[in-house]
Amino acid sequence: MIRIVSESAEETERIGERLAAKLKGNEVIALFGGLGMGKTAFTRGLARGLGFSNGVSSPTFALVNEYRGNVNIYHFDMYRVQSWDDLYSTGFFDYIDNGVLVIEWSENIEGALPDNALRLTIKRGNHDNQRIFEIEGVDSL
Repeated sequence: MIRIVSESAEETERIGERLAAKLKGNEVIALFGGLGMGKTAFTRGLARGLGFSNGVSSPTFALVNEYRGNVNIYHFDMYRVQSWDDLYSTGFFDYIDNGVLVIEWSENIEGALPDNALRLTIKRGNHDNQRIFEIEGVDSL
């Protein structure tokens, strides 16, 4: 497991960019962490690192946002997913192996995540802007 401390939203975006450099294009990135932890900021950096330069926003109401860069990026919000029926209704399984999936609120679908999913847990640090990233599934960034 890799542990990285971010002191700002900009640093959180750079962590996403650094991870993007490690990807091949069909990974599932499971994000764990509460409200305001920087999941969307991380995704913004990841998307930039994969060649997407337009706006990245939380898919809270859309459930999934699609970004076209060097690879297709599918940004999911699973906050409201409470059952297998809810998960199927998002189209989640249709997206696997068709690009990079970034999943906010992965806690709600942990049983459906592939075994090889990259897992990022984001926790609040010692002050309001500090975040602690614990990353499983890569050797280094």
